[in-house]
Amino acid sequence: MQYGMVIDTTLCAGCNACAVACKISNNLSKGVWWNHVSTEGGPTRDTASGTWPDNKMRFFPTACQQCRNPLCVAECPTGASQKGEDGVVVIDDGLCIGCGTCVNACPYEVRTVMQDDPEWYQEVALGAFDAPAHEAGKAEKCTFCANLRARGEDPACVRACNLHARVFGDLDDPESDVSKLLATGSREQVRLFEEEGTEPCVYYLV
Repeated sequence: MQYGMVIDTTLCAGCNACAVACKISNNLSKGVWWNHVSTEGGPTRDTASGTWPDNKMRFFPTACQQCRNPLCVAECPTGASQKGEDGVVVIDDGLCIGCGTCVNACPYEVRTVMQDDPEWYQEVALGAFDAPAHEAGKAEKCTFCANLRARGEDPACVRACNLHARVFGDLDDPESDVSKLLATGSREQVRLFEEEGTEPCVYYLV
């Protein structure tokens, strides 16, 4: 099994609903974002395309790419960063020493090490009752909303996308929606930083 996601950049309007839903659902602390939206020229390492009046802009929502060959796992000195049976990269808080090695190893800049105890803008936890805990001195990242998946629900970012730009599922299951979508081959498929050898499991349709 390998959970992954397909994001249609022609549908994404850059509204940041996915990023906000992620922050609220996972009860993230001030200044911490597991999901962010970049314009073309950000995570693609390209420049925005076209010249006036034919300029084009695309948005690339970016979170953990749940790589098949994650550099964060390979570089973690304690074994805290691990790849689960469902293909999702997770962090064992009991083993994490907050050294930041995984943060530096990840080419997607989607990991963070909590420097201080969690603090919320409204001084109240807003996430689901089973939202992940946050602790100073620990690395953290997107888990494709492990708590929601355990209840049979899609990740918060998928549920929040009103334009249905995101499709989530098992890439190793040819009958899943993501596999069928990719198999059509009707659209150009882009994966970020493939040259790093990470084999990311988030595909962008462009």
